Amino acid sequence: MTMTREEVRRGLAENRSAPNGTARNAHAEALVGAAEALGDAALFRDALDNLVHAYLWSSESSKMLVPFARLLQEYDKDPGSFAKWDAHSLFWQFKWVATAISDSPEIPLESAWGWVAEMERRYRVAGYSERPVREAEMWLAHCAGDDERADRAHRAWLAADRDSMSDCHACELNSQGSYAALRGDDAQALEHWRPVLDGERTCAEEPHRVLATSLLPLLRLGRLDEARSHHLRGYRMAQGNESLLPSIAKHIEFCALSGNESRGLEILAEHATHLGPLANADDQLAFQGGILVLLRRLQELGHGNSPAAAYEGVPRTVSELYEVMYAGSLAIAHRFDARNGTTRVSDRFLTRIGAQPLVGVLPLGVRSAPLPQTAGAPTTAAVAAVPTAAPAPAAAAAAVTAGAAAVTAGAAFADLVERARQARDQGHPASDGLWAEVAVRMGALPEEDVDPLVAADVADSRALAAARAGAPEAGELLLAVRDRYRYLGQAQRAALAELRLASVAGQDGAEPDRVRELLAAAARAAGALDPDEPLRARRIATAELAAIRIEPHLRARDTGHEHGHAPLHDHDAEHDHGQRELTAFAEAHAQTLPDLAADAEEALGRIALSQGDPQRAAALLASAARHAAEAGRPWQAVDPLVLRAGLLMSLGQPEEAEEAARSAVESALEIVDAETQGTVRLTLADILVGRAEAAAEAAEHALTAAHWFDQAGLSSLNGAQARLLLARAYARDDRFADAAEVLQSALPDLLEHGDLQAVSARQFLGDLLRQLNEPRAAAEQFLLAAEAAKDWNGPQPQADLAHSAADQLSAAQLPEEAIAAYERALELYRANGGAPVAEVRILRSLAWLALRDGAARASVARARFLMDEAVRVLTTASDPGNPPLRAELAQTWHQLAQVLDRQVTTAEQLDEEYGEDARPAEQLDAAELRALRLEEVDLCERAAAVYAELGPEHLDERLQCVQYAAWTEQELGRDEAGAARMSALVDELRVLPQDTAKALLERAEYTLQRLSS
Repeated sequence: MTMTREEVRRGLAENRSAPNGTARNAHAEALVGAAEALGDAALFRDALDNLVHAYLWSSESSKMLVPFARLLQEYDKDPGSFAKWDAHSLFWQFKWVATAISDSPEIPLESAWGWVAEMERRYRVAGYSERPVREAEMWLAHCAGDDERADRAHRAWLAADRDSMSDCHACELNSQGSYAALRGDDAQALEHWRPVLDGERTCAEEPHRVLATSLLPLLRLGRLDEARSHHLRGYRMAQGNESLLPSIAKHIEFCALSGNESRGLEILAEHATHLGPLANADDQLAFQGGILVLLRRLQELGHGNSPAAAYEGVPRTVSELYEVMYAGSLAIAHRFDARNGTTRVSDRFLTRIGAQPLVGVLPLGVRSAPLPQTAGAPTTAAVAAVPTAAPAPAAAAAAVTAGAAAVTAGAAFADLVERARQARDQGHPASDGLWAEVAVRMGALPEEDVDPLVAADVADSRALAAARAGAPEAGELLLAVRDRYRYLGQAQRAALAELRLASVAGQDGAEPDRVRELLAAAARAAGALDPDEPLRARRIATAELAAIRIEPHLRARDTGHEHGHAPLHDHDAEHDHGQRELTAFAEAHAQTLPDLAADAEEALGRIALSQGDPQRAAALLASAARHAAEAGRPWQAVDPLVLRAGLLMSLGQPEEAEEAARSAVESALEIVDAETQGTVRLTLADILVGRAEAAAEAAEHALTAAHWFDQAGLSSLNGAQARLLLARAYARDDRFADAAEVLQSALPDLLEHGDLQAVSARQFLGDLLRQLNEPRAAAEQFLLAAEAAKDWNGPQPQADLAHSAADQLSAAQLPEEAIAAYERALELYRANGGAPVAEVRILRSLAWLALRDGAARASVARARFLMDEAVRVLTTASDPGNPPLRAELAQTWHQLAQVLDRQVTTAEQLDEEYGEDARPAEQLDAAELRALRLEEVDLCERAAAVYAELGPEHLDERLQCVQYAAWTEQELGRDEAGAARMSALVDELRVLPQDTAKALLERAEYTLQRLSS
């Protein structure tokens, strides 16, 4: 059916604001056909112009050639029919077309150069600079492999003058940096991009594209924190944007080359609908090239048979998707090569997809599902994955990864065994890993070559691991180890096994008397050791300490009061007895066995804490850490230091807490346990995040903590808390996009941590989205948080959240939803006994929403009623003289004046536009207009008087009110009165300290000058 002119124009208006993509393009194409059928030349040109723009902002940008050529024909037929702006737009589009031609392998190179020549001719005739022409020439020459011509064009481009046809500064800087990067100068590229990355130069697609393009140069230069931030911020900006698919691919490629393959797969899944052929061949090559880097990397990691994504409707594994996309992309590259007569494009494509990782693992902070473990996949140690910003423990790689660094290449097996024994005797965290390596090497030896003592030591290590894990077979394993050591004449090792048997029996709930028997046997075995045995004293003391620590639990079980239900005097007596024994033990062994003294003091510290004596607990924990360090076992100091840091924070001693936490981080350098590493860094991050100047360091530690918790399999628990803290640190450092990305990735986990955590996380995310000017998304989070808080005691939290949601719904231009949320918040505040400031702000917001469709009489009456209600709330509050309430009163009067000004201005516009034909209900006669103006002056006077009463901190608001009143006086024909108001304020400002009033004085003097002229 033929469309009317009005229908086409309405369709064009709708299409211009429609989401970018193929649906918009198809509609734009139909509108061109409809306009052409009507024979309306102007409408046809508008439709062609709209179609060019629709193609530009989609993955079909190469299609713009046809509508542009037709638009150019229209111009050649009748240049005069093009208005000045229309002609400028046509010549501007030449630049887009030049790019589209360069990106279209089906257009012969000769024809492509012909279009560049045509662009140059037309620009010259029209009087435009050659600058855009030289840039187009540079990129086509580079693509064609003519580097000499590309460099020449590059120099000419930069030398030519900028004019109205030049690209915006942001886009030009993107091109300059991209050209430098392609020529291998990453540092120069980043210097070109700096104004864009810093936000000094922006446009519709910048810094989106530059953030993506900068990722690999930053990795290559080792600027890892910047690379991480650019990924988090840049992907958020580019996500889901069809015209930015090449940028999306760069984020996927970055993930593949920074050890974040799972994150790359998630991004791929989000954009899987674009995996098929694209209209723009160059975009397809760029998009699929980045994906192929990821797929190749996944294959190398052993994930070739894992599901990837559907391609043309068919689900594919990683290997299958790689094969089909590789073939298609290489075919496109060969098409470019055939056109250009060089292998430049295919060479660059093959180099790109063959790139190797630039870092082991760069933690991004965002939560990603880990890749499944696969047989035959190369293993990457958790510690080896830690970034430069958070170095791995020196001995950790040796402990976790077989053969990583425990022994030098080719070291003798005997050397390895000796290292393992030394680590075991020292209680070193690397011990388990070293014995695991011994077990692997021993397993490869012929049975007759295995040393029985080494085999016993390996069995001992396995039994100890089972005991730590609470395995049911731990007792049997330890018993066998004890017997084996006895047989081999290793009495001191057998004595230790005896003690471990007692500990396991206690853990397993054996009868108290049985545990005591085993403890006594262990003590006897230790005491029976040869007096010349170097470890005899240690074994005796260890058995004694174990008995002291276990006995209170055994006594509780004897009386049937194991879980704290003993009579108070019995309970206290047992604690006192246990503490006396621990204290005596610590004092007796502080000099000879400081590590065991440290254990006793840590136990005493925990008891003191449970008894409500934090100061004594802090002192004992400090002493425990000191003794552990003196024993040459810094890793043993970690737990008491972490506990002490948290304790000191609760006591309001942040400086001492930070000192303890930093000591814990230093002491943990050789610990290989991922959970402990995460806990230590999370503790320090939690302390630092409270100081704005330490936000960056807090973020570094929280990021590392999240990484360690991921390695420990605790992503959804401790890892979520680390990410929450990381987001807060980023927010303190004004990195709101980074914070939002991290928090959104952790949100599903945080929602499982209880309603309080869920509400807090959603509220925080809403605040971040508000900072990022994403009001609709922010409102959603506030509303969800309010829903979660609805059953809490008292409606205040829900009221605050509904209020925040309403503000964001209003900002998102959803007035009906905003009004409903404001009214709900007002109801909740009043149900809670009232909150004058919040109520007044809601009423003022509702007043302005009443004017959303214009300042008609009824709308103004509603707004005035709401403003008057706000005044009533303030004047009837329990403490109306409270300074914050007085400031709100002044603000309300000021805003009511602005409402009245809106009515006056609307009425005057109606008079100008319609004269006597204006709707009578909306007309205001001269007397009514004057009365409203006088009321505006009165309201501003009252507001200014209140601000004056409140003092210098409200000078800015007072100046605004006085300026408002002065200009309104002038509109009333009372110029002198208006000038007198300003003059009086100027005189007042002149005598105030300049650091307080200088800027305000300049504004006031400028206003006075204009009023007096």
